[in-house]
Amino acid sequence: MPTLKKQVKIKGKGIHSGLPVNMVIKPSKKHGIFFRRVDLKDSPLLAALYSNVGETKMRNTTIGDINFAHVQTVEHLMAALFMAGIDSAIIEIDGKETPILDGSASQFYDAFVKAGITSGKIKKIVVRKPIIATASELRKNLGIFTRLKWWLINTLAGRKSNGYVKLEPNDKNALEITATLIYPEKIIGSQTYTYVFSNNKKSVSDFVNNIARARTFGKYSEWEYLKKRGMGRGADETNVIALNDKGDGTLNETIWPDEFVRHKIIDAIGDMYTSGGFVIGKLESFKGSHALNNLVLKKLFSDKDNYDII
Repeated sequence: MPTLKKQVKIKGKGIHSGLPVNMVIKPSKKHGIFFRRVDLKDSPLLAALYSNVGETKMRNTTIGDINFAHVQTVEHLMAALFMAGIDSAIIEIDGKETPILDGSASQFYDAFVKAGITSGKIKKIVVRKPIIATASELRKNLGIFTRLKWWLINTLAGRKSNGYVKLEPNDKNALEITATLIYPEKIIGSQTYTYVFSNNKKSVSDFVNNIARARTFGKYSEWEYLKKRGMGRGADETNVIALNDKGDGTLNETIWPDEFVRHKIIDAIGDMYTSGGFVIGKLESFKGSHALNNLVLKKLFSDKDNYDII
């Protein structure tokens, strides 16, 4: 059970609430990643598992009971924990969101490596059968008014809601992720990126150098809409790539022209780690989302014939 050699303290603000938050990631002998809300009386340990995902509507992954103890925007932190090889930790947090920091996974990862990690192996989950989760499946589970709202938002934005996330077996003993984004905004357009994690120094180095710093993004013209609905209040030029109103450029500089799709790799890694282990298989994310990532894991674990655990 690899864990931290010493605790790590991180502070910042939530990207949606905009409120300050303090977080302590502690070594643990208890297998698994757990959150505890220290600002709430009688808060239970919240297992960072796909089956404990309370919501994905706010463009993030939320762990716990949305009406009580929960923690939002865990995906960047989870990606960093996975890449650092940590599978046991208790994360104490005094707010409902993890700190957004610079909008990537890089600062989390660097803090874990600096603290040191004990030796051990992460549980492997081997995909044995193809599994697919589609946007149309998600829509079927929504009420009529929510479906109409979803259709209207996508229509106005010029986007087709035809995304899917597929998990398939592979013979590489690796997690191979191919993410594709298709946006009407010219600055993004169509972007595809593939990353293979083989649990070796080379694949970790690839993540650190080419993916970890990729930041979340959004359109500046949508910011006021989001803030009125309790979202994006902590977003600024230090933690979000802001697309201009025409969609042909950004208000701050990008690290790579395809930084947008590289960030989707971070999201996918973080969400896949809510499986409780190292998923070995091929993940194809076409216009994917946190909701689709969660649904494909639920479908994977719904039948024991779909996977093996090593």
